[in-house]
Amino acid sequence: MAWFRRGGRDTATEAAPERSAGSSPAQGFGLADDVPLSPVVEGVPEDQRARIADALQELDAAGVDVDDLHSLGSGLDAAFVAWEAAPEAQREPHDVVIERFAVGIGEHLHRHTDLRWQLVTDAFGTDLAVADGFKGGFVVVPMNLVAVRWLRREQGWVPGVVGHLVRLRTRR
Repeated sequence: MAWFRRGGRDTATEAAPERSAGSSPAQGFGLADDVPLSPVVEGVPEDQRARIADALQELDAAGVDVDDLHSLGSGLDAAFVAWEAAPEAQREPHDVVIERFAVGIGEHLHRHTDLRWQLVTDAFGTDLAVADGFKGGFVVVPMNLVAVRWLRREQGWVPGVVGHLVRLRTRR
């Protein structure tokens, strides 16, 4: 899940080593034997709850309403445009902007679906996510949703993508 970690190995360009009979599938990707191949879902520790609260406060101060997908989407698009237009020395780190809006999207999903904030660990790392809490269940890592589209310079995607997730997981 932690696709955008700093200092990680680039396994996409490395050939997978041959596996011997009885070896773990994780070993073929250079992962330790104790790395979970299925997501492990845990509650959110206090430091992560504070991280969520801080990001929500920053979004609110910027006039972004996390209950409104158009407000979230417009806010993210405006933040991206402003970030690109700013001189490099004056830019807020992109990962800070990405995290702020990822938390906003996660909170929207938390408020409008059956998904809850969780700490999820899998073979790629540990991430803050919204999930249904079941082993092998439905997991959304908002940081990945935002980061991958930021890298591709996509705009206007939030209402459609997040709205689709809301329709899939609407509380019953």
